[in-house]
Amino acid sequence: MSVMEVMDASAPTHIAHRDNHTHRDVNGGWLRPAVFGAMDGLVSNLALMTGVAGGAASQQTIIITGLAGLAAGAFSMAAGEYTSVASQRELVLAELDVERRELRKHPKDELEELAALYESRGVEPELAREVARQLSKDPEQALEIHAREELGIDPSDLPSPTVAAVSSFGSFALGALLPVLPYLLGASQLWPAVLLALVGLFGCGAVVARVTARSWWFSGLRQLALGGAAAGVTYVLGTLFGTAVG
Repeated sequence: MSVMEVMDASAPTHIAHRDNHTHRDVNGGWLRPAVFGAMDGLVSNLALMTGVAGGAASQQTIIITGLAGLAAGAFSMAAGEYTSVASQRELVLAELDVERRELRKHPKDELEELAALYESRGVEPELAREVARQLSKDPEQALEIHAREELGIDPSDLPSPTVAAVSSFGSFALGALLPVLPYLLGASQLWPAVLLALVGLFGCGAVVARVTARSWWFSGLRQLALGGAAAGVTYVLGTLFGTAVG
């Protein structure tokens, strides 16, 4: 059976599969890093502010602390994300250069390697070699296939350090702004900030359920409990430290 016959025979199955069988985005796409960035900002700034408030700090001190935590955390997240993604991208590009040189210097060996890979997955030896031969005609296509099969990456879909840094900065800042917002609007007590932050935590947890198998209410309540616990512990510590220093 030829390669084209195999592809033609399997076409109806692929169409039916696409129409009747779908999967979640297991990588989360843009949603996962955005939601977790906002959640990180919420939890860390809420905990920071409740810790300071527990030490009987003034309203102005709490506001300054919240804004400082927002700025420091957002810039730190952006810098860390940029460095991490840039380093990963540079490593991937270096490995792609290695694979590109191998394809240029040892095309037959690379073709046999690709054929052996298909054989290991159950393709008949003759058909595997024919598939590998046809796919290796275009150097760029061959590079993409080897990268996918050997490195598990898509050369045409590498992450952008700039996009990662900007999205991390924005999502963290948005999350960290919530507990500060009531104070900026004139609140003089801690409870409105805590209430708004906890609502935000529940909302973030519910949105995370879109990329998990959990129900929205379970995910929301779990994040609410974890964030609330972090805020409660830091408030108690702030109270103890404030009493000790005082």
